[in-house]
Amino acid sequence: MIMASVCPVNLFFQVFVSFFIISSAAAADAQICSNNTFSPNKVYNSCIDLPYLGAHLHWNYNPSTRKVSIAYRATQISGGWIAWAINPTGTGMVGSQALVAFHNANGSMTVYSTSITSYNPSMQPSDLSFQVSNISAQYSNTDMLTIFAVIGPLEENGTIVNQVWQAGTSVSSNIPQIHPTSPPNLQSMGKLNFLST
Repeated sequence: MIMASVCPVNLFFQVFVSFFIISSAAAADAQICSNNTFSPNKVYNSCIDLPYLGAHLHWNYNPSTRKVSIAYRATQISGGWIAWAINPTGTGMVGSQALVAFHNANGSMTVYSTSITSYNPSMQPSDLSFQVSNISAQYSNTDMLTIFAVIGPLEENGTIVNQVWQAGTSVSSNIPQIHPTSPPNLQSMGKLNFLST
């Protein structure tokens, strides 16, 4: 995104406000993943509280099909978006294969997959390098958004993955805009073992 000349003080203020909003939302969502419940047909055996952005990941791994059912739950800032991704080639954002969702002002949900190929992604819908099915999203409790999907089959011995998760503060013309560069946003990545419980 190319920006016209921006006063450094205004830019600092915008980043500070974004950081404050996301930090406040994360603090408000100080629950643990084991307290999260879903509809009766969505039960997950494993979950993890992700260390940044007030997010949680739930999953079931099926070794016979090498598929994993996931529920990624996070706080959505009003007018913003959430995303969870696997990066099959590295540890950061570039190369990530993401699932993105946002709750529209008209009450509808938008959820899709997208490949992140640069630090300034367009986040348009696209296919991923692995199969994704049954993708959907649910909005609840005025600010919590959950992405549901089935991923796989994973590669042989592919149960340990690099995960990345993210939250942005705005969506324009149905396209998520670049996320803040506050420390929680820049640190929201890590290893995940689908065989752990």
